[in-house]
Amino acid sequence: MTEEFRFPDVGEGITEGEIVKWRVKEGDTIEEDQTLADIETDKAIVEVPSPYAGIILKRNFKEKDIVKVGEVLVIIGEKGESLAEKPEPEAEHEPAKLVKAETPVPGGIVGEIAESREDIQEILVTPKVRKLALALGVNIKTVRGTGPQGRITEDDVKKIPEKEHEKTAKPPALKMKAKYDFYGFIDRIRLRGVRRATAKRMSESVTKAAHVTHFDEADVSELAKMREELKVRADEKNIKLTFLPFIVKAVVSALKLHPILNATLNEDEEEIIVKKYYNIGIAVDVPDGLIVPVVKLAEHKSLFELAQEIQQLAEKTKSRTLDLADLKGGTFSITNVGMIGGEYATPIINYPEIAILATLRIADRVRAERGEMKIKKILPLCLSFDHRVVDGAEAARFMNDLINLLENPSLLLIESSAQE
Repeated sequence: MTEEFRFPDVGEGITEGEIVKWRVKEGDTIEEDQTLADIETDKAIVEVPSPYAGIILKRNFKEKDIVKVGEVLVIIGEKGESLAEKPEPEAEHEPAKLVKAETPVPGGIVGEIAESREDIQEILVTPKVRKLALALGVNIKTVRGTGPQGRITEDDVKKIPEKEHEKTAKPPALKMKAKYDFYGFIDRIRLRGVRRATAKRMSESVTKAAHVTHFDEADVSELAKMREELKVRADEKNIKLTFLPFIVKAVVSALKLHPILNATLNEDEEEIIVKKYYNIGIAVDVPDGLIVPVVKLAEHKSLFELAQEIQQLAEKTKSRTLDLADLKGGTFSITNVGMIGGEYATPIINYPEIAILATLRIADRVRAERGEMKIKKILPLCLSFDHRVVDGAEAARFMNDLINLLENPSLLLIESSAQE
């Protein structure tokens, strides 16, 4: 008995995925729960297992194809079973019933008797010509045959004016795309995978949210000293201690003081939903876009625990071994551009979140302190927020508290020590 296995609804609002790699081919014998394919869904690559054991009779998609939830991925059957040939569909407006005549006509051609409700007429046509008529969208009943005994020939079908052809479901032929434009040669890159998902999410964000960006900076000279001191302990635990765990802890503390930035907007119900937990998304740069894994319940984790989890999530992101759950549930996001460079940015909100913080490159800058010019380590901060929910004054107050925490890192260390 054949079974159609359809691309399942994996939850979290997923509606489609791209087939990255087939793990089986037609004719393979498979076991129940054996992986059929790797499918990239909303920035994560998931292994799709088979609910049946049997033989792969047919794969309905190729690698790089987009498959929608509910579409048939594969057809699975029993040993020795094969797919039955489907009868060719009759052309539209064809007679309701076809009966083959027993007596052959000259040339070995079988006459087909077409019986309709209105009348009975004999149509002499070979299967090959009938198939051509179907492909061209020609109603065979309207064609006048010029062959022996009125037989319909290929030329008779081809002579029917194109405007009289009926529409068919035959897909258009593939068109060759030019490798150059008016000015020179070009490359064409298919919008697939992470880049495709990123494009869709960014378009959704800028369309639905009212973006405003607040720029500020923090003197992280003391924080840099503290980090150097703590790196020795971190190295003993095989943990890479960057500035990011400190920033995450500061962000969580500032969000507790300004909870409206840790929220989402439900437009249908006209409600602002304030989250009382802190799941912080960390944007990770991969070759074809950005992926944002989420550190869950960051408020309950120590500095070293945050550092270790961020490191693990980054490694899983780059090796594309993230689970879908790693990408869900974020309440606020951080994109760390500083490791690459730059001083200012206008990050796009990770919708439906309310705000995102971009941290730029820490660099030595001359700043005035008590009337004297001194060299300070300055961290540029750029906060984009949804002005439908957050006012500029509240965003500025959030940034002031965030800066105070970053400039007085002992406050973060006290909290972290209490958690360790």
